[in-house]
Amino acid sequence: MRTLRRYLYGEIVRSIGFVLLAFLTLFVFFDLVEELNDLGRSTSATPELKYALHHVLMYLGLQLPTRIYELLPMAVLIGTVWVLARLASTSEFTILRTSGLGPWRALRTLLGLGLGTVVLTFSVGDYLAPWASQQAQLLKAQFEGRISQGATGVWLKERQGERHFSINIGAMNPDRSLENIRIFEFTNEGALVSTARASQGVIAPKGWLLSDVQRREFQAGRLKNNSSPLVVSHLSEWTWPTDITAEMIAVALLQPERMRTVDLFGYIQHLNNNEQSAQRYEIEFWRKVFYPLSCLVMVVLALPFAYLHTRAGGVAGYVFVGVMIGISFFLLNNMFGFIGNLRQWTPWLAAGLPSMLYSLLSLSAFGWLVLRR
Repeated sequence: MRTLRRYLYGEIVRSIGFVLLAFLTLFVFFDLVEELNDLGRSTSATPELKYALHHVLMYLGLQLPTRIYELLPMAVLIGTVWVLARLASTSEFTILRTSGLGPWRALRTLLGLGLGTVVLTFSVGDYLAPWASQQAQLLKAQFEGRISQGATGVWLKERQGERHFSINIGAMNPDRSLENIRIFEFTNEGALVSTARASQGVIAPKGWLLSDVQRREFQAGRLKNNSSPLVVSHLSEWTWPTDITAEMIAVALLQPERMRTVDLFGYIQHLNNNEQSAQRYEIEFWRKVFYPLSCLVMVVLALPFAYLHTRAGGVAGYVFVGVMIGISFFLLNNMFGFIGNLRQWTPWLAAGLPSMLYSLLSLSAFGWLVLRR
């Protein structure tokens, strides 16, 4: 069995690597064509810095881990289907079965390989891809000016004791400094206490260091002294204590599916503590949890193809069927995410239901083929 396992694993891993390389080459070519349209771009702040070809190649290189993370389950499915269908067409799998490779042993053998791809997918998607994606966004921001979300920026909320704060951030610069910051302070009853507007801000360990600040304080007690209840002050620098970190802002400004699972979980806790809707981020969190497990689903989907009797010319047809099944899985996975967000489904169910359905379908097909043959 050790020799058999080494043979199967070697064939499947080489096939997966070839398919992944082909997909990466195709997607990198499309990305290169798209990025060539931005050659020579520069911002008004740094007109001497141009978006050159080496910047394009660096940006595409930083995008590779994200592409690998997105394409690895599909490559696992196509590569495994190709190897198993080829072994079935040449009767090699039949010989392996007569040599002691029973159905459940074959399933356990492939699940061992699937667990390895799960670990690889999780490692790339939770450690390498988020860092590389952020670096790619920051690199592109040097030539686009800043990272923003629409014309109004992003809104955050925080509770500090008996006060509530609503924070609006216009944009984040490549050096992770903030622009166009507005802070609104409210009481628990909803009364406005103060506002602050800053043109620039830096995230420090114990709060935000804001510069060029215009602060307005509303003090109702001043009405008794016939003085204005509004106190306006201009500060060159002001430190605002807060627990909002750069990672939380990155989650809000960047695409949540490209963030680390830990950062998403921390941001969800922040939203829940401040009584904000976290449905979208909870679905993305569970999708990141279940997505590496889809490699196991792909392996189980591929196993029934080993029990189909086919001639050599029919291998391509079975590979095509496997590709269509894989595409339908990913389409259904994305569709359930959007529907779950609109319908307010339980987040883990909306994220994990496609994997459960396809696992049940593939195991049913596997059991039917084994019992029939």
